[in-house]
Amino acid sequence: MSDATLSWSMAWRLARRDLSARFRGLRLLLACLFLGVGALAATGTLTATINHNLATKGRQTLGGDVQFSLWQRGLSPQERAALGRYGTLSEGSRMQAMASFGDTTAPIELKAVDQHWPLVGRLTLGDGRQVGAPPPGGAWLSDGAAQRLGIAPGQPFTIAGQSLTALGIIADEPDRLSEGFALGPTIITDAGFPHRAGLDAPGAMIRTRTRMACAQTCDAQVIADRLKAQFPRSGIDIRTRDKAAPGAENFIGRMGDFLDLVGLAALMIAGLGIGGGTASYLEARRQAIATLKVLGATSGDIARIYVAQIAAAALAGSLAGLAVGTAAVPLLTHALAGVLPVDERLILSPLALSRAGGWGLLVALVFAAPPLAAAREFPAMALMRARVAGAVGRWRRGAVAPVALGLVAIVALAFAGSANIRTTALFIAGAVGSFALLGALGWGLRALAARLPRPRDPIARMALANLHRPGAQTGRLVTALGFGLSAFVLLAVVQSSLDANIARRVPAKAPDYFAVDLPPDQLGTFTHAVNATAPGAHIRTVPALRGAILAYGPENAPTRVADLKEVPDDAWALKGERGLTFSDSVPEGNTVTEGAWWTAANAGQPQVSVDEKLAKTIGLHLGDSITIGLLGVERSAKVTSFRRIDWDSFGFNYVLVFSPGALAGAPYKLAATISLDPAHRSGAVKGALLSRLTKALPGTSVVEVGPLLSAARDLLGQVSTAILAAASIAVLAGIAVLIGAIAAARASKLYDNTILRVLGASRGQLLALQMAEYGLLAGLLALVALALGSGLGWLVVVKLFSFDFLPDWSHVLLVLGAGLVVVLGFAFASSLPLLNARPARALREL
Repeated sequence: MSDATLSWSMAWRLARRDLSARFRGLRLLLACLFLGVGALAATGTLTATINHNLATKGRQTLGGDVQFSLWQRGLSPQERAALGRYGTLSEGSRMQAMASFGDTTAPIELKAVDQHWPLVGRLTLGDGRQVGAPPPGGAWLSDGAAQRLGIAPGQPFTIAGQSLTALGIIADEPDRLSEGFALGPTIITDAGFPHRAGLDAPGAMIRTRTRMACAQTCDAQVIADRLKAQFPRSGIDIRTRDKAAPGAENFIGRMGDFLDLVGLAALMIAGLGIGGGTASYLEARRQAIATLKVLGATSGDIARIYVAQIAAAALAGSLAGLAVGTAAVPLLTHALAGVLPVDERLILSPLALSRAGGWGLLVALVFAAPPLAAAREFPAMALMRARVAGAVGRWRRGAVAPVALGLVAIVALAFAGSANIRTTALFIAGAVGSFALLGALGWGLRALAARLPRPRDPIARMALANLHRPGAQTGRLVTALGFGLSAFVLLAVVQSSLDANIARRVPAKAPDYFAVDLPPDQLGTFTHAVNATAPGAHIRTVPALRGAILAYGPENAPTRVADLKEVPDDAWALKGERGLTFSDSVPEGNTVTEGAWWTAANAGQPQVSVDEKLAKTIGLHLGDSITIGLLGVERSAKVTSFRRIDWDSFGFNYVLVFSPGALAGAPYKLAATISLDPAHRSGAVKGALLSRLTKALPGTSVVEVGPLLSAARDLLGQVSTAILAAASIAVLAGIAVLIGAIAAARASKLYDNTILRVLGASRGQLLALQMAEYGLLAGLLALVALALGSGLGWLVVVKLFSFDFLPDWSHVLLVLGAGLVVVLGFAFASSLPLLNARPARALREL
């Protein structure tokens, strides 16, 4: 071989001749990159598809360019004129109501729209017609409403005692996503129907929505900012086409971050397999490397040849992952159609795919660089005798630069596409800490094993020696086992916490019915109707109003909510209008934690009790004041107590509870819960109760809780399944790395087992030695994995999805035990070929 350094083209020719068409020896590297890049490609494309749908359909989703929302009133003439300057207006309202057809009565969501609706898009019916608002006396019914009532097009039915005709069944409602959660199936009527039916009486829980479509191209956010500045005290919730469905967008942003982080975690875990696979591959090529060096190849030549091989394998694995991950997106969108606003069209995102492929190649660079640098620098004679002292076991300075640059690029890519910088930073810090912890643990175990007294038992003595002898795989096995077992713990912690949250947040014990818009003067009629149909039922009522927090803090220097640049995530009560009530006594399920409740003597003074979590979030103190906007009028009250609220009670829970005098004169209606005696929970009793209440109180809406609980459980269950499916990718990556680490260790153990067999060791003794070594490592790492997996699970459950951290530790320990069984099972399976190896043949191959 000439003294000149090989060109890249010549190096590739030599690399290609030595590289198996099936990438033999590099399959672990391919598998790990395939898993990691495939996960990132699928999740990135899915998130991009959803965001594209939201961005392109934002105007249709909102039903216009800007939307004004108000509770219990419509726009004032001044507000209507200000919004109308920019384009065409469409005014409508939504409320709870009861629909009846024959003997069947069902709670529904009544949506009243004017003749301009929809400003954007068209309502599509099941028979293919595209229509607008129904004419007076007619209604469009959602499929759910038609099924619950048992009604077909052309048949009459009633809402609040007023007759309507079903004109068609809704197939696609253009602005449905922006409407938010509904307590019943939708029925759409003309805008004047609520007034004709008496459903818009003062105090009724009715929400008006006025949408505006610009006459020409406009900046919706600029218009919204002008209107907020013009009407800062109106309590109006203003939304633009860019934020048509903020709840869905927030969830999608968090889910996208989670999926990206899971994919990156899987890829980082797979990086261990890449490093181990590269080291094993170069170990198997030590004779070829030594021969090339003896023939005059320089260290640079060796680096070029094997960098070309590793790069080819990494590119093949990444491209395969990109292809399969992208192809899996339609399956994911189909599975998540009930949870996320997705359709089954595939939207390719060059940015997402480039990010996934870039991450894969960068991880391959970071983890393959150390063994490549070590093999590059090893002298030829050392390579010849590397069976005892591994050829690629040491770091060299040549690996520092590529590893550092690769890590910086990985971190930059993570932050570049993140919607939640804090969560991404926590994840990266956790990943770095995990690698550092396991690396230090591997080094510490080797050092400890070398210093421990030698056991008398020969098997135990050899198992201990195998942890620290030259060429030992302890560091690699500790890292692989640690991450593999941690992945099992992470999955168990997330799964059990989500299950516990579902059980806790959607309680089994809840009222049977909610009733809204109950006139105070008809409480006796309501109570009589309930007791006559279901004796022994427990009824609880509270006054119900809607208002927005406009200002809070010291009375002489309050903070105006309109002046806040950004509302804290935990201060959700500051966003738009919320439920308000007043009470003489502390509400059921509430506990005063600071301050004192008002007495009958001072109940007329404007006072308010505040949820302690909200008070802590916004820095509220006893003696401060809170100003609310109620039906366009400002009212202020002094904060005299903080309360801890049992949100899991599924009863009436209000962030703000006022003294009776604080809201004096404001029109209100009652909300009620009905808890039936177990003996009266049959379908016949429930049907009779709904029918009787509808006839006695046609303007009062009664909602059955059971179907809502089932729907909530199903929804949370789908979210849980999606999260677990994504997290399982990390587990698969951990298993792949574990298999690779055990396979790499098996190659080095062939020499040891052959010598021991020649010295007279039995197969049983060799198997016991293998199992003792892995059992010792796995047992020590189980505690580390428990802490590490639990910590990562806490980040996912609490910081990313804002659920309570409620793992079932018995389930977690059971899964960890199953992980240990899997580890020992792989170790046993890897030992069988060694036990069956013929010593004479093995010695000839050494």
